Amino acid sequence: MQPLDLTDTRLLQAMAKDPRRTVVALAQKLGLSRNTVQARMAQLEKKAVFLSFERRINTVSLGYPLTAFIHVHVQQQKLAAITHSIAAVPEVIEAFGLTGQADILVRVVAVDAEDLFRINGKILACEGVERCDTSLAMGELIPFRVEPLLARGPRPVS
Repeated sequence: MQPLDLTDTRLLQAMAKDPRRTVVALAQKLGLSRNTVQARMAQLEKKAVFLSFERRINTVSLGYPLTAFIHVHVQQQKLAAITHSIAAVPEVIEAFGLTGQADILVRVVAVDAEDLFRINGKILACEGVERCDTSLAMGELIPFRVEPLLARGPRPVS
């Protein structure tokens, strides 16, 4: 991926502050032409800089007030199949491969403790899963953010 330049990061900062702003309004705010802003946005999209809108939907509004993190310990040779099985659980909203004690960190949402128990059971039932350690999120202390990184400006890519 090509590194972002200062104009790209300025555009991203403006969009982060007001995502509903039009291309014309962004151009005026940044002192750029409308065509430049449109071209930059197209390039950013092509570079997969933008995440899906789905990441901005609050799961509480969908009826899932609990969030939990499940550390999944697996048989490594079955990792791909396990990942596929875990992805089939609708309450799994993201998962990461890890180094360290656990192999996969799964973020899930649930209706209540009983529902979380059911979801945990579905993950445990996946062939190759050895055990799960589940932690209930008590509250979000630092919401997802990139503004501090944008404020630092572009960094050279090594």
